[in-house]
Amino acid sequence: MKKFNIRKVLDGLTAASSSSSSSNAASGNRENDMIQETLQSEHFQLCKTVRHGFPYQPSSMAFDPVQKILAIGTQSGALRLFGQAGVECYCQHESGSAVIQLEFLVNEGALVSALADDSIHLWNLRQKLPAILHSLKFNRERITFCHLPFQSKWLYVGTERGNIHIVNVESFTLSGYVIMWNKAIELSSKTHPGPVVHISDNPMDEGKLLIGFECGIVVLWDLKSKKADYRYSYDEAIHSVAWHHEGKQFVCSHSDGTLTTWNIRAPAKPAQIITPHGKQPKDGKKPEPCKPILKVEYKTTRAGDPFMILCGGLSYDTVGRRACLTVMHGKSTAVLEMDYPIVDFLTLCETPYPNDFQEPYAVVVLLEKDLVLIDLAQIGYPIFENPYPLSIHESPVTCCEYFADCPAEVIPALYSVGSRQKRQGFSKKEWPINGGNWGQGTLSFSEIIITGHADGSIKFWDASALMLQVLYKLKTAKVFEKPRSKEEKSSTEIVDEDPFAIQILSWCPESRVLCVAGVSAHVIVYRFSKQEVTTEVVQLLEVRMPCELNEVESPECGGEQASAVTTPGTSSSPQTSLPQSHPSTSSNNSSDGLRDNVPCLKVRSSPLKQSAGYQVELLIQLVWVSGEPPQQITSLAVNSAYGLVAFGSGDGLAVVDYLQKTLIVNVSTAELYGSTDPHHRQPHSPRKTRQPSAGLCDGNDASAAPEEKCKSPTTDARDNSFSRSRSSSVTSIDRESREVISSFNFCDWLSKKSESVAVPSLWVGTSLGSMLAIALTVPSTPEQRMLQPVGVSFCGPVVRLKGGILRMAQLDASGTLLPHVYESWYEPNAPEEEREQPRRRRPTSPSSSQENPDCQYAVVCSEKQAKVLALPSQNCVYEHNITESSFVLRADVVTLTSGVGIACFCANGHIMTLSLPSLRPLLDVNYLPLTDMRIARTFCFSNQGQALYLTSPTEIQRITYIQETCDNLQEMLGELFTPVETPEAPNRGFFKGLFGGGAQSLDREDLFGEVSAGKASRSLAQHIPGPGGMEGMKGAASGVVGELARARIALDERGQKLGELEERTAAMMASGESFSKHAHDIMLKYKDKKWYQL
Repeated sequence: MKKFNIRKVLDGLTAASSSSSSSNAASGNRENDMIQETLQSEHFQLCKTVRHGFPYQPSSMAFDPVQKILAIGTQSGALRLFGQAGVECYCQHESGSAVIQLEFLVNEGALVSALADDSIHLWNLRQKLPAILHSLKFNRERITFCHLPFQSKWLYVGTERGNIHIVNVESFTLSGYVIMWNKAIELSSKTHPGPVVHISDNPMDEGKLLIGFECGIVVLWDLKSKKADYRYSYDEAIHSVAWHHEGKQFVCSHSDGTLTTWNIRAPAKPAQIITPHGKQPKDGKKPEPCKPILKVEYKTTRAGDPFMILCGGLSYDTVGRRACLTVMHGKSTAVLEMDYPIVDFLTLCETPYPNDFQEPYAVVVLLEKDLVLIDLAQIGYPIFENPYPLSIHESPVTCCEYFADCPAEVIPALYSVGSRQKRQGFSKKEWPINGGNWGQGTLSFSEIIITGHADGSIKFWDASALMLQVLYKLKTAKVFEKPRSKEEKSSTEIVDEDPFAIQILSWCPESRVLCVAGVSAHVIVYRFSKQEVTTEVVQLLEVRMPCELNEVESPECGGEQASAVTTPGTSSSPQTSLPQSHPSTSSNNSSDGLRDNVPCLKVRSSPLKQSAGYQVELLIQLVWVSGEPPQQITSLAVNSAYGLVAFGSGDGLAVVDYLQKTLIVNVSTAELYGSTDPHHRQPHSPRKTRQPSAGLCDGNDASAAPEEKCKSPTTDARDNSFSRSRSSSVTSIDRESREVISSFNFCDWLSKKSESVAVPSLWVGTSLGSMLAIALTVPSTPEQRMLQPVGVSFCGPVVRLKGGILRMAQLDASGTLLPHVYESWYEPNAPEEEREQPRRRRPTSPSSSQENPDCQYAVVCSEKQAKVLALPSQNCVYEHNITESSFVLRADVVTLTSGVGIACFCANGHIMTLSLPSLRPLLDVNYLPLTDMRIARTFCFSNQGQALYLTSPTEIQRITYIQETCDNLQEMLGELFTPVETPEAPNRGFFKGLFGGGAQSLDREDLFGEVSAGKASRSLAQHIPGPGGMEGMKGAASGVVGELARARIALDERGQKLGELEERTAAMMASGESFSKHAHDIMLKYKDKKWYQL
């Protein structure tokens, strides 16, 4: 029967339209007259804001000891800069090549990066978003090592051919001065020495350059005379070299696990050879070779023994041992085991000057998946507590949700319980990487990110003001028994690894009720409490899905509660609570030996001590049916006002009353339609064996064969291929044979025109594009709620869209988003007499008029299109086809400062926004092609124009799609560079100043400049001006403050040099006067004596 809508009138003509037909332009214009929409396209702009987490696949590291800034480069060309907590920055090299080395221009606000594609780049860090000033691309030689001396503008670049080129970092031009490998080694070796693996200048003489070649030859090169002073040769390949600060000795680390110490004036043989981890034979022979020592650092102290710090060098018989950092101090040797392989390490010292006592105080260790800082000043070498959010990937992230504009009291509540979980034993000192300043502008709303992980843990993060800080960690696996070994694994588990992995999260911020669905077909409901409790027995409800259709009557639309959903009889223990309509045929196995009525995981039998925070309210487990495992859960929703949790899968839908611990609905998808099923499915019982889907299966597959299904959601992080056959939960399904429940929405709505009060209901979206409704009768008072069952009646399909339903929401008559109904939080463990009565927030009753009986709107968004329905007439007033060639992966109805809209992320990488209720396109940007299942699984929008996704297994990328936030981004970001005076150079002392000892300076401009060295070959390297500006670093100072600071520092340095000159002059005058006095005394003594008296 066709329905007629009076609002479709235009120019006196009446157009009949069915409720499922598309609205025309006339209706849209008419609606715009009724509801004044405030969102316009100029309100939207897309940009990245900040990236959190550990840099994925790190490859290099550098530290500015004056600015206190750490830089980390990665194998994908990314650059991450860290200052104090909250000061982070992300940059990216366009080429995407690995960063092989980083060198700070100390206290200059600049950084040089060397890449695996043989290019070097100069970054300007004096602006909030760093940019490249210059690039230089080498054409004929491969870069292997770079060295930039302190307070020098000349960069030494070593190559694979063994040559060293010199680059002016101000102009990024090559000098004509080149150190050729054959001139450096001359006749000391008959073969090519290999690539340059080390370059450094003598701390006491800038004119002497130490060059290490891979083969084991080290050359001390005199820059002025352009020849080698000394050559040092060893049988084993060199990995690194380190100087003693006095410039008289250096140490080499070798591929056989040895350290050789050389006196610079004794090149014939090493002064000392040690093998730190080698077993010393008794007969005086050489110790057994060990693994290579990849890096060594030699740091001196003024009042004690020097530190020698190295990585690698372990004995070959330590197979399987974790990577170690060795700290040798005096006679003690400490071996510090790391959780992951070491990429690089740096020793942090009190002075930036290489010719002074170094006074090391910490070691930064960059691991493959972590960043560790070791305190060298305390006994036992404790680590510093890391203030950065680098533990996102502690266990692989399997799902993610983003909540902006949360209640203000939620973050302090989570922090108070999370602060009790902090580890002990950290260093008592402050985190030493503390450079930069926080941004000035902040966002006025609270933001929380929740991440679910493969090990069953859940982390709550405070994401306010573009920062990220972990608030609280919940371990859901504590509810289950853990097998001690793989052999003890239960045969009922449906995944090979990570059986506790979190698949879906549903959280109510106002009531703080949390519901999680795991990969082993289990759902856990948590309540938040500030008190610690011990639970003797975990409340368990086992659910058998699907129900056999030949045993149930099809529910009729608006009828009485169907027999399929009768509430189970009162039971003494919730653990045996099963639907009466599905009696258990056997305890564990049916007559033919198939597993039946057994859950996938074994529940913990011993008492569970639950700390303050989230505590288990109810555990729901789907059980095996006739030898077949339960389907994984594809959708989940919890509502605190009703006390209900709904979850769906490929088998059907279940609704559980978590207050009474009872199952109130358990039906197949076909039963939701009743007699209006558009697919004409036949009842089936028992369930037939499923055939594998033709599409690619992933960890959430709803139709794969059991052997294909046994994957954890983390496996698709390793599988970058992508299948088009996807449901709303981004899973491959057989659309012909199975309709999966894809989304839920609890709300109060008007289901009939005759109703004047909105009634509680559950909207159900399916993978075949159907939206159906279930009316709920919830007892009104708290006392009745705990005694009387929740009534259920099926209202059948409401609307049908192309593609699976992703999101459903509700607007009032003015087009404002109706917030979900909720119950305010109360302390669940408080005594009854002290417990506050729960306050349920309900929307105001909708007001209708005779002219316009519709007073609500339903917003439904699918993988292909969006529709807006008027309620209670259920007429479609707006329709928009979002995409034809692709499909929507994530859609959210979001509240913005200027109004309400729909935000969509498509598989082709487009991010789009639509206005509500008219569904006008406002933004369409081709942002991010879907290259990885991880992005599809973690992308989510939130209110106030915020969104995020996991850009790598270890990093969260946050973006904004609001113009206002993009405009204010510069203010909100922190500053990396702050004006700081360079520490004073070490005092050389009276005698060194008098007799010319101490550090020798070198006028490199005279040596490497174009006048004396000539021009370099143009074909050797190509200069590329960067987008950050054409000028050199001297002109890159940002603002008057930077220029004044540089001028003041230069003045201080000039004054210091003049003071030194004055001291030397005074010393010479004093010496002259002394000589004159002595000469006069001698003259007086011998003046009157004869020659023979002398």
